[in-house]
Amino acid sequence: MAKRLRNGDNGAMQEFYTLYAEQLAGVCARYIVDKEDMRDVFQESLVHIISHICDFNYRGEGSLEAWATRVVINESLKFLRTAKRQELLLLEQDTPEESEPEAPQIEDISPEVLHQMVSQLPTNYRTALNLYAFENKSHKEIAELLGIKEKSSSSLLRRAKDLLAKKIKEYNKQYHPR
Repeated sequence: MAKRLRNGDNGAMQEFYTLYAEQLAGVCARYIVDKEDMRDVFQESLVHIISHICDFNYRGEGSLEAWATRVVINESLKFLRTAKRQELLLLEQDTPEESEPEAPQIEDISPEVLHQMVSQLPTNYRTALNLYAFENKSHKEIAELLGIKEKSSSSLLRRAKDLLAKKIKEYNKQYHPR
């Protein structure tokens, strides 16, 4: 498909969109909460993918999807780093390490509700959580991507987990009292 995309084949573009648009839009939505902004970033990502398809190197099955996903993540992070959208709090102060909170019960919570809870996290927390949990980035890699210190990445992730655990416990208390 990449070769056909490089040649400007409209059928290949439609095929690419059909195969990957929903998954790539989902990746974008993990980072960009506002629907209009998400659509803009997603569209920019698609333009970047098509216009830079010559940079793609086939490395086996799934490599085009992985490359396109990386483009969407990078475009989302670029959007979040823009001056007007700079919500990524640079937590330079050391915060004392706390023990991990007890994992809340999530068995009775739908994926849609969990996604909604994550989308309600502050941008900086949500971004660190997504990079760590979904993209398997280390704190060093997260720090490099966000332009922060490694300890700040760790702090953001811990705070994201704490806030998400609190939201889950409140939800369970309201909808699934035990």
